Order: sequence, then structure tokens, then C-alpha cells
Amino acid sequence: MGFVLYPAIDLKGGQVVRLKRGDMAQATVYADDPGAQAASFAGQGFAWVHVVDLDGAFAGKPANVAAVQRIIAAVPGLAVQLGGGIRDMATAEAWLAAGVTRIILGSAAVKDPDFARAACRAFPGRVALGIDARDGFVATEGWAETSSTTAVDLAKAFEGSGACAIIYTDIARDGMLSGVNVTATAALARAVTMPVIASGGVASTDDIVALKAEGVVAGAILGRALYDGRVEPAAALALAAA
Repeated sequence: MGFVLYPAIDLKGGQVVRLKRGDMAQATVYADDPGAQAASFAGQGFAWVHVVDLDGAFAGKPANVAAVQRIIAAVPGLAVQLGGGIRDMATAEAWLAAGVTRIILGSAAVKDPDFARAACRAFPGRVALGIDARDGFVATEGWAETSSTTAVDLAKAFEGSGACAIIYTDIARDGMLSGVNVTATAALARAVTMPVIASGGVASTDDIVALKAEGVVAGAILGRALYDGRVEPAAALALAAA
């Protein structure tokens, strides 16, 4: 599989945005057409896109359905990983049937672990866990709440569940261009057997180099740095493939 880069498409009100530390009031709009944005990433050579329905994460149910459908339709060969508002089996099933390659369960893994495990069993290899941490503790409900569970404990609880990956976000760094939390990400990757993908804070290709150097991290999500031109797609993909 190698080290995979996932350009992020965060959806708010049908538009492509980036937030700072998950704050919906601090949204920068980057594009009005999510499908065109996905096509652009595919044209740059990315094999995956990481899509988050931000409104859905807060509402607890899908909110940007038409926008996600446009992304899926835009590039048939592009793999789509989708999170935000997936809290029941019907929603999980509907998205996977609609052409999403894999779904991400975030709040559900903490709040409704029985459903999360059932989804992992029902769709082996197509369910990833989104573990978003603030000071090491898992945050839920679009990061509005912080639980008493640590990221490592939650990840360990899902060992052998059938989950295909963990997407680990350090909230303090998300959208801040302050550099990814390499230490915490690598520590989590060493604590479990599931592949761990880094999210939040990638500021330059140096972060990709640092994550790869750990030898245990499976990939990284690229957000604001990609949109602001701080990370050049061809250079990033070459580093990931090296």
C-alpha cells in the first residue's frame, strides 16, 4: 500500500471549506463546486480524496448529500473516504452503495461502539475509525465535546474489529499549519496493528518526510497547506512514493 496522501474536501453548506481547529465560525471557502475540486485532485495524481460532511458531523446525520454525490460522480476512478454524520447502519449502507469507497466513523465509535463494531463486521475493509483527540482525549460531536477516553484506549478497543484504518487528528493543530503531531501519531500507530493515517496540521512536505521517517504511519491527509499552495502536489506525491 505504501504511504498514501489524501487531499481533503471539507463540506459546509455545499461548499469546499477549511476550518481552524474545527471551529465552524472560522471557515475559509475555497471552492463552490466539490465535484470540480475532486476532479482537480485526481488530475494532480491523487488516488484518494478525504471528504468530511461538516454539517453532518454536527447534525448527526448526512447534510451535504448532493455535494458528496457530485464528488463521487466527478471522477469514477477516484477512491472516496467519507466521514461526518454516519451514526446508523442505514446511513453506512447507503453511502457505501452510493459509491463511497470507505466510510469513517468518528463520534459513533465512542457513543455507539456496538453500531461501530457491527458496521466493521458488516463491511470488512470499508470502515475506518476517525479518532480526533484534544490533549490526548477523544473529542466527539464535531469536536464540540471531549470524552474521558484516550485515543490509544479507543484504538485498542477496536483491535480485531475489522476496521481498515484509523484516521488520527490532533485538534489543536487542525487547520493551523503548525506542523503535524508526529510523536502522538507514531505512538498511536505503534500501539495498534491497524494502519494509522495522520490528519491535522500538515504544513509542508517536511511533515510528510517526518511521518514517513517513523516507519509506522500509513499516510497523511492534506488540507489547508494544499489549498494555500504550501504543499505542491507533484512534490508531495513523489515524496510519498519514494
